[in-house]
Amino acid sequence: MTDLASNTAKLAPHLAALRETGIAHRIGGQDVTGATFTNHSPVDDSVICEVARGTASDIDAAAQAAKDAFPAWRDMSGTARKKLLHAVADAIEANAEKIALCEAWDTGQPIRFMAKAALRGAENFRFFADRAPAARDGQHLPSPTLMNVTTRVPIGPVGVITPWNTPFMLSTWKIAPALAAGCTVVHKPAEFSPVTARLLIEIAEEAGLPPGVWNMVNGFGEEAGKALTEHPAIKAIAFVGESKTGSMIQAQGAPTLKRVHFELGGKNPVVVFDDADLPRALDAAIFMLYSLNGERCTSSSRLLVQESIAEQFEADLAARVSNIRVGNPLDPQTEVGPLIHETHWKKVTSYFDKAKAEGATISAGGTCPGGPGHFVNPTFFTGASNQMAIAQEEIFGPVLTAIRFKDEAEALQIANDIPYGLTAYVWTQDITRAMRFTGGLEAGMIWVNSENVRHLPTPFGGVKASGIGRDGGDWSFEFYMEQKHIGFATGTHKIPRLGTS
Repeated sequence: MTDLASNTAKLAPHLAALRETGIAHRIGGQDVTGATFTNHSPVDDSVICEVARGTASDIDAAAQAAKDAFPAWRDMSGTARKKLLHAVADAIEANAEKIALCEAWDTGQPIRFMAKAALRGAENFRFFADRAPAARDGQHLPSPTLMNVTTRVPIGPVGVITPWNTPFMLSTWKIAPALAAGCTVVHKPAEFSPVTARLLIEIAEEAGLPPGVWNMVNGFGEEAGKALTEHPAIKAIAFVGESKTGSMIQAQGAPTLKRVHFELGGKNPVVVFDDADLPRALDAAIFMLYSLNGERCTSSSRLLVQESIAEQFEADLAARVSNIRVGNPLDPQTEVGPLIHETHWKKVTSYFDKAKAEGATISAGGTCPGGPGHFVNPTFFTGASNQMAIAQEEIFGPVLTAIRFKDEAEALQIANDIPYGLTAYVWTQDITRAMRFTGGLEAGMIWVNSENVRHLPTPFGGVKASGIGRDGGDWSFEFYMEQKHIGFATGTHKIPRLGTS
């Protein structure tokens, strides 16, 4: 990373190119345009470019292109797909700086985090590329009369709908396993962050991906998104976003019996017991909430802290939060950038008044810097109870709510008393307590004495309102592929005869 001035200068030619060309749909290897909408940067509300506004007819064309490309892609050997996907990963790494600069400006995410976005995206492609040759492997399950074998086959053309918070990495996280499995894709990026989705499909095609295997249609959820979830040629929908939207997608896909995979919202607890390594717990709680502008589904947005240590822990946390650097996301010193859009900024800042009305204390932040852009000062609420809106609702911004507990039983009750169940974080030196407590937590992913550290072979997903299904390792292939059983008779076993006298 260099300084702000250097990064701004490096971004300038990329912005100039975007303003000149805009962002078109990519269907069957061709650019398609029509009606457009304007994409603005959250940094200063300046215009980035015009973006094609997808319609049902655009989705239909993309779905047909994916359907036409599916047989050849399905029948390509896993080894050949592996080679192609590694070429995509190589090309992603070659464009890492461009991806990071554009995503920081498009989303407001600090360059200190976006600098790794391309590398994580390339890692996703390499991980699933290496699994492509074995994706169809099955089992041998002999019975007395049959040699039973299983295999997996790709489900067909799939729809992928990705969010605006870390769009590049999450697009690779969904699309790489779909391609490795042998599926073709129609991708609908979030309308608030379309830039790097366009870069990604360009990179893939330049690396040799055949036309129509991966198609992209931009636009709004109620238009392009709805048409995608309802289209009969699309066999499954992978979606990352709000729980309410997931419910709508499930209903829209029901008439065509679509398979769905949802990574949805979270209001995740970080539980700090009095025997924890408190300096490390403090670092992790701050990082897992305030990194990525607090706009992450796995953020530790509820701090559950034991009463005996709460006063000092909260004071130390408030002091640290007040020192978090807010600024231009292209500045390597910035720790929190602007929120994605004015609509989201209004949502997040509305919780300042809700906290006051409910009787919580604003121990840090609760204000916004002056000037242009959708900036919010990192905020910390204390004196909260779990029944408050600030403890129950997903704020999805740099806002943390602290709740005190007396003992393990109360901590578990508070942690689980929420509609969501994506992640949880537990800090204790007592291994027996850790095993007991994690066993009772209602969450799909739990880290003990650690922040969220992803390991790609492990399952990623939540319970309750936080999602359906799992990503990662073989779990991704289970979504994008169908199991097939074939039984071969090993002899002339007796077959029941009907219709004989």
